[in-house]
Amino acid sequence: MVIKIAWGITGSGHFLSETINVMKEIVKQEHVEITVFLSKAAIMVVRWYKIWDDLKSISPRVLIERGPNSPFIAGSLQTGEYDFLLIAPASANTVAKIVNGIADSLITNALALAQKGGVPVYILPTDQELGTIITTLPSGKSLKLIMREIDVENVNKLRLMKGIVVLKKPDEIKDVIKSFINRSNQKAKN
Repeated sequence: MVIKIAWGITGSGHFLSETINVMKEIVKQEHVEITVFLSKAAIMVVRWYKIWDDLKSISPRVLIERGPNSPFIAGSLQTGEYDFLLIAPASANTVAKIVNGIADSLITNALALAQKGGVPVYILPTDQELGTIITTLPSGKSLKLIMREIDVENVNKLRLMKGIVVLKKPDEIKDVIKSFINRSNQKAKN
């Protein structure tokens, strides 16, 4: 059985390189198929970080947002074509929209319809704890960012939402995949 993943990327550079590396490992496994879809802001970040070729190596299917329902990934999510939706990394803007029920972008609309269809959702937010974080710029230089209280509050609200699992770091995506593979193997045995 093939595990089908819909992977949405938002406009955040934090966790992006680490997530790309994890997804490169995951796609090497048999029985894993990934469709990547980019928000409008993610397109800019992907170009800035020069990772377009990396995305194409992970999935031959990289979809670019033209509107909240275009390309029509949401319908495929709602009808169960995918085993789960992964949004990684999820920018503070995307998280704010999600916790306030705003579905006006490809990523937030896909999430809303995945939830309505009972499809599990996993999100890796960038702004998880108060304080400072160090992220890496495309040049390789480090950048210190101070997390805003409102963004951290929104992540805490996200953790309370039904049907959403909040991941703390990119490596946790591997555990999600393992659990789906194990469930798939159990179903095959029965």
